[in-house]
Amino acid sequence: MSASTTGFELERGSHRLRAAVELLSSMRFAIALLSVICIASVIGTVLKQHEPVNNYINQFGPFWAELFGTAQLYSVYGAWWFLLILAFLVTSTSLCIVRNTPKILKDLKSYKESVREQSLQAFGLRAEADLAASPEVSAQSMGQALAGAGWKVKLQQRETGVMVAAKAGAANKLGYLAAHSAIVLICLGGLFDGDLVVKAQTWFQGKTPFMGGGMIADVADQHRLSDRNPTFRGNLLVSEGQRSGTAILSQPDGVLLQDLPFDIELKKFSVDYYSTGMPKLFASDIVIHDRYSGEKKEARVEVNHPVSYRGVEIYQSSFDDGGSRLKLKGVAIDGKPGSLAIEGRVGESARIEIGGKPMTLELTALRVINVENLGQAAGSGADVRKVDLRHAIEGRLGAGNKTMSQQERRNVGPSVNYKLRDASGQATEYNNYMQPLELDGRRVFLLGVRDTPAEPFRYLRLPVDESDSMAGFLNLRAALADPAQRREAVRRYAAGATEGQRRDLTQALEASAARALDLFAGVESSNAARNPARPPGGLPALSQFIEAQVPEAERERASEMLLRILNGTLFELAQVGRAHAGLPALARDERGAAFMTQSLVALSDSFYYPVPMALELDAFTQVQASVFQVARAPGKTVVYLGCLFLILGVFAMLYVRERRLWVWLAPRADGGLHATLALSSNRKTMDTEREFETLKTLLLQTPIEVKA
Repeated sequence: MSASTTGFELERGSHRLRAAVELLSSMRFAIALLSVICIASVIGTVLKQHEPVNNYINQFGPFWAELFGTAQLYSVYGAWWFLLILAFLVTSTSLCIVRNTPKILKDLKSYKESVREQSLQAFGLRAEADLAASPEVSAQSMGQALAGAGWKVKLQQRETGVMVAAKAGAANKLGYLAAHSAIVLICLGGLFDGDLVVKAQTWFQGKTPFMGGGMIADVADQHRLSDRNPTFRGNLLVSEGQRSGTAILSQPDGVLLQDLPFDIELKKFSVDYYSTGMPKLFASDIVIHDRYSGEKKEARVEVNHPVSYRGVEIYQSSFDDGGSRLKLKGVAIDGKPGSLAIEGRVGESARIEIGGKPMTLELTALRVINVENLGQAAGSGADVRKVDLRHAIEGRLGAGNKTMSQQERRNVGPSVNYKLRDASGQATEYNNYMQPLELDGRRVFLLGVRDTPAEPFRYLRLPVDESDSMAGFLNLRAALADPAQRREAVRRYAAGATEGQRRDLTQALEASAARALDLFAGVESSNAARNPARPPGGLPALSQFIEAQVPEAERERASEMLLRILNGTLFELAQVGRAHAGLPALARDERGAAFMTQSLVALSDSFYYPVPMALELDAFTQVQASVFQVARAPGKTVVYLGCLFLILGVFAMLYVRERRLWVWLAPRADGGLHATLALSSNRKTMDTEREFETLKTLLLQTPIEVKA
């Protein structure tokens, strides 16, 4: 529009009103608003929106989480200050259009034919020539030539000559109006299809967010929005074989229920996967039940292929568990006797007792398909306290910079997610695989745990036995927790190592083996001031004992001796445990040695497991659910119109050059004619200069050099 940064100036009204209008309509104010909107959009893009409050507390801490929540950064695009900025931007841009439209329209109609002939001498693109024809004849000839070249021409007869005025590229100024109008239309469409209408109902119609639980049908009317609501956007979860007609609109302090004029029944949900394990296709076969007419309409909703009914668009958003039935059984990680069998549905919770402590079990997810790349061997994962499957898998994944890496993607079977919440409300999340996986050439069961959703799962690897189950390891863990079996293993190890040759040596070896095994089992403290961050047993307990009791110069030799004694004693302990369980003895071969090596690490890691019992997925019946996004968005037409205006406006401003041309025809005293040609453009480019050379040839017949 105009290069001026000043705003609209009122001729009447108070000083404050004139100042406010001038500020709102100024270019600098609009630029400031756009800058704030850009910053807010960056925040809304980087910071995940509409997440549970606990996730933000875990990520930022209580202080910053509360501060960001007060500033409504968790729902930026629906925040009152963001909507207010959009409203001010609409007002500012509208005033700018009002201020400049009359000037532009006036300029479009004007040929500026009244320019003085002396003013043409100041133009940079100027040429002069002597012609033989009369001024009237030359003016008519030039006018026809310019009109044929696409120029609009106007002739002005003066006492001293004829002025030929022409213009082209007037759409350049219309581009300014189109671009600014686009901003207004897009903002209005965004305001109308955003949360403004919903918020207006909470402000003026007594609607309040719902923060409780229970059945949707029991929610009071003050938490519901009418199915005639002109604009909304919410989510609807429907399980297979079920139907629902109430969408959920997330609010900062709860949810609002949006009633739909129809119910959606999910007949079947289908999902296809790529070889990478990423979903390829979401598709829902649905039946729409009209609440008013009773009509039934079958449809298929896919990603990027929505279904429209009664002005409501139904999009395939994602998928979820629809309440799969699970059977879980307890696995004694601490080796102590006990059993636990649980049946429930995903999404339900139950009160249970683990290790004598009451806890709340929350069944959160069932994942039937887990496709992982297991084709490339990686490191051993020596950090037994934090065996991270994600990093182990990523180490095997091929990427653009690892095109030669081996790829072997395999569905490793189902997994179950659950949370155990203690009496204080603190929850720990678990992820356990139903079937063993082959990692680093060994088959292991994976039991995952993490303290917060922001961190990856850490996996406890339990080796499989000769029957491809974890029974062998669990039997060894139970034997480690049994004092009688530990004593028997120590006796057998000492007797086998000394072969009964020297009784004093046998007794000394029994004492060392018993000490090492008790430390490893966690029944003997390594020192009086135990570090609470360390587990009570495992390899860290041996390390702590050596650091406390052995001089530094002898620690390496002592560590080797204790590990040798521990390995031998654990092998005998495995034999004792298998004998007590009625199982055949463990073979002294490579497979048996590998099992004991894995068991040593797994036994040490088991002391880091937060609870004494893990829950293993025993059986399940999957029930899938589809998550739909339902939206009534009449403002999208306005937004599309604004986008069209924006494209046209930007194109006009960037690719259309406004040019104005004047030719002054003045008769000479000798009867000839002197012509002065001048050209102006809003952008000086090489195309403008080439066009000027063409016009000189066309109008003046003989090209002459430009006079400065």
